Amino acid sequence: MAEIRLQHRQTTQLSAQQVISSQLLQLPLAQLEQRIYDEVQENPMLEIIEERQPGDAPYVSDSGSRPEPNTQEMFDSVTRFDRASMKDRTDGAPRVSEYDGRTSFSSSGGSEERFFQAVQHDSFHERLLRELSLHEDIDRREVLIAAEILGNLDSDGYLTEELSVIVEGLEHSGIEVDEDEVRAIQRRIWYLDPPGVAVATLRDRLLVQLSVTASNHDQGALRNARRILDEAFDDFLNKRFDRLLKKLSIDRSQLERAIGVITSLDPHPGIFVDEGGHYISPDFIVTYENGELTAVLNDRSSLSVKVSDSYREALASRKLAKEDKQFMRQKLQRANEFATALQIRRQTMLKVMEALLENQGRFFIDGPQHLQPLIMKTVAERTGLDISTISRAVNGKYVQTRYGVFELKYFFSGSLATDDGEELSSRIIKQQLRELIEAEASGEPLSDDRLAELLSDKGVRIARRTVAKYREQMQIPVARLRKKIV
Repeated sequence: MAEIRLQHRQTTQLSAQQVISSQLLQLPLAQLEQRIYDEVQENPMLEIIEERQPGDAPYVSDSGSRPEPNTQEMFDSVTRFDRASMKDRTDGAPRVSEYDGRTSFSSSGGSEERFFQAVQHDSFHERLLRELSLHEDIDRREVLIAAEILGNLDSDGYLTEELSVIVEGLEHSGIEVDEDEVRAIQRRIWYLDPPGVAVATLRDRLLVQLSVTASNHDQGALRNARRILDEAFDDFLNKRFDRLLKKLSIDRSQLERAIGVITSLDPHPGIFVDEGGHYISPDFIVTYENGELTAVLNDRSSLSVKVSDSYREALASRKLAKEDKQFMRQKLQRANEFATALQIRRQTMLKVMEALLENQGRFFIDGPQHLQPLIMKTVAERTGLDISTISRAVNGKYVQTRYGVFELKYFFSGSLATDDGEELSSRIIKQQLRELIEAEASGEPLSDDRLAELLSDKGVRIARRTVAKYREQMQIPVARLRKKIV
């Protein structure tokens, strides 16, 4: 006989509303717009309102309670922070008041035209394919082969896959090709602008760039540069200058000119960024005018969604078949959940931006050198949100400031103590570290121990291993590899 046991088990289950809210929160504006259009296509209950009605007042965040979801007006073109509302929603006075009253949140209720700067990132692969397709001796088949090659590049533009992988991928697309043909197209990509993409190694990349820029260099220095790359590349990488002098039988001035040619090349050509979207549109714009710091929420356009009234009337009809009514109820529930999720996303973004303005007021007024240490836990405590929610809210979201466009997660950094007891952002320390390295003597680069001492002289308490960690994060080599010929 089977044994029957009774067990208590605690599990966490997310409602459909929570799942949709989480998904929408992590989307940047461009993808959010697409998601809205997709949802409207799938759900006949939803309608898009393309234009904002004249005279509609923008949403102004009010006291502590979250407003009830309103499917008639989910997206306003402009949202302002109100100083009074922030006092109600946070414990104690806002920290921005510490800066002699120079910062505050605008309490203006009227809509106002705002310019939002879109930061464009052209697709690197598309630029190369477009350039290749303009060649007179290229056909569509060869462009498709080039697209397959580019699709297999790593994050730094190297082709580390075997050519057989490219051949197999093309065969799945119905294109019969051999490795020789793939290799020929690969070589053509090498010499596109920028040169050196789709090579296998750094040495190959530099040799390709030497060929392309040959006319820009002294021919003697160019020959020695090629010899270094062909015969003594490892010695060059490890700055073994004495070995190079002996192996190449040249003097120091010739070696210096040859290395100057090589270091003028670009080991990381192109911009390898997330190519899911071509534009970065800021979610917020922060201005500082007349002693007042103002943050405006950019919903990209006056795009709005609402539940269709015609379907509401149909649901109330007794003539509607049971199956149709059940289908419509499901779609209506989904429409309300989606509309509510949009409102929750907005409220979350507002809360996070308010907290950033409170903690980083000096940054928005005086610039990046005044960035304050800040961790997500602090913002979570101040907003009453989970740390995971804060992480999703800041990832891929941007704010336009008078000093440029910054991702919201830029404002979070660790800290180190100074001699006077203040906390200094790790980003500021990294900047100081970079400045010290850039000012070092070319023949005697500063060791990590020495860099730690110099930062300590500036009042920053920092260990050598922390200096090494920050240097590696900034992709700066060790002192031995920064040494130059003297």
